Parts: sequence; structure tokens; C-alpha cells
Amino acid sequence: MSNWIISLEGTPAGAQAALILALAAAVLHAVFGALQKGRHDPWLSRASIDTFVVLYALAMIPLVPWPEPHMWPIFAGAWVIHILYKILQAMTYTRGAYTVVYPVVRGTGPLFAVIGAGLIFGEHFTPGQWAGVGVLLAGIFGLAAYNLRTITVDRETLVPALGFAVATGGFVALYTTYDAYGIRASADPFTFLVWFFLIDGLALPLVFARRIGRLPAADRSALIKRGALGAVVAYLSFGSIMLATRLDKVGEAAVLRETSTVFAALIGWLVLGEVVGLRRTGLMALIAAGAVIVKMAG
Repeated sequence: MSNWIISLEGTPAGAQAALILALAAAVLHAVFGALQKGRHDPWLSRASIDTFVVLYALAMIPLVPWPEPHMWPIFAGAWVIHILYKILQAMTYTRGAYTVVYPVVRGTGPLFAVIGAGLIFGEHFTPGQWAGVGVLLAGIFGLAAYNLRTITVDRETLVPALGFAVATGGFVALYTTYDAYGIRASADPFTFLVWFFLIDGLALPLVFARRIGRLPAADRSALIKRGALGAVVAYLSFGSIMLATRLDKVGEAAVLRETSTVFAALIGWLVLGEVVGLRRTGLMALIAAGAVIVKMAG
């Protein structure tokens, strides 16, 4: 599998695979956000997910090559960035309605990621691609503004929630760019992914183990099931976007992933019972159109 991924790098087939992986990551990331936002405290949900992330990583370590010495400082940097991201994400979800804060998080991320990819990887968007970014951002922030005006849930904490959402979006861009550098620095992409998940997943389970242990048995059982499923989604979502950044341009992958906002709105409607009307549908179509423009103008 590793040799096949490496063989696709820099080829048209690799670019096509990156497109599919980025779109898959969009769907999966929206599912992951809904799992963390759902019934339980987002802190406990994330701690449960990370517990299974670590268990799965331990099972896969024998299947991948050992990391090269230069990878350990990269893993340390990724650990710090992702811990701060998780803290901001949980603080966002505990304060705001999912369909309001999620578009802000995802709308802030791609703009900064495109700029970061230009500075670090020398990627440059065409004028047509920048127009596509503008269309996508207009849809994302338009969706957030509409939700902000119409939503009635958690309104008393919405202003700080939006502030945390913007900060979380900044860390989305930071980890996307940094982790793209990390997976490209590793000889085997799956070595990076497995060891990243092991190191990244250790902190929150240790911090929240006592709180999870004090939950009623029924709640604890439901949380464990959510964690086991969420960890699978995390592997598939993060793994897809990281492989996409190795196979093709980081900026394009980051933008395409933000179609997750469309899927998040659908999940909010179908699963969380949040209302989706004609205006939201139009804004979601604008997001999808922006992503299509970015890809076609490349």
C-alpha cells in the first residue's frame, strides 16, 4: 500500500486520487464533528475517541516501518499543535450551536491554509482559483451569518463561541500545513499516520479518565461505543486528507475538504434535528461551487 501511494506522487493518477481522498475527508470530518458535538460533553467524547485512537495505533505499529530519527521533533511539534486545537475545538462546541460554529471553523481554515501552503511549499493559486476560494468562503460565512441570525440554541454564549471558532480555524490551517510537511518528511506515509495517532491521542484519555469512570454505566457504555466509532472515523478522515496533501497540492486539498460544511449542515438537519431551509441550501450550493471552481481552475 505504501509503495503504491508513493508511486502515485506527482502523477495525474495521484492528483485524481487526492481529489477523491479530500472529498472523502470532507464527509468524514463532518461525521466526526457531529459525533463530538452530540449527546455527551465534547471533552468526554474526544477523550473516549482518543482512547480508541491509541488502542488502534498500538495494534498497527508492528505493521509499519519504524520512524526515522528526524521524525521525532516533527511528532513533538504536531502533538503541541493538535492539543491546542482540541482544546479550542471543545471550547467552541460547548458554547455554540453546531451549525453556527462549524462553518466558521471550516471557513477560517482554508484561507490560512492556502496562504501557508504558498509560503512553505511554494504553491500558488491562479486568479480563477482565488475566485473559487472567494465563492467558497462567501458560502461558508454566509451560512454562519444566517445561522447566527436565526438560531435560538445557545445564543447567550454565541459571541465567545464564534471567537473560539475563528481561533480553532486558525489551528486547522496550522495543523493542515504542518502535518502535510510531516507526512512528506516521512519515507513511509503510514508510519507518520500511525505514530502521529499514537502520540496525539495520549493526553485527553489520561486527563478525563476519572470523569468517564464516574459516569453512570449506561452513559459510559454509550460513550465507549461513540469512542470506538469516532476513532475509526478519525483515522479515515485525517488519513485521507494527509494522503491527499502528500499526493497533490496542500492548498487544493484544504479547500476541497471544506465542503464538509455542506455535509455538516445535512447531518445537523437529519441527525441533530437542526432546521435546514431554502436559504441554507443555496449557501451550501455556493460552498460546493467554490470548491469545484478551485479544482477546475487549477
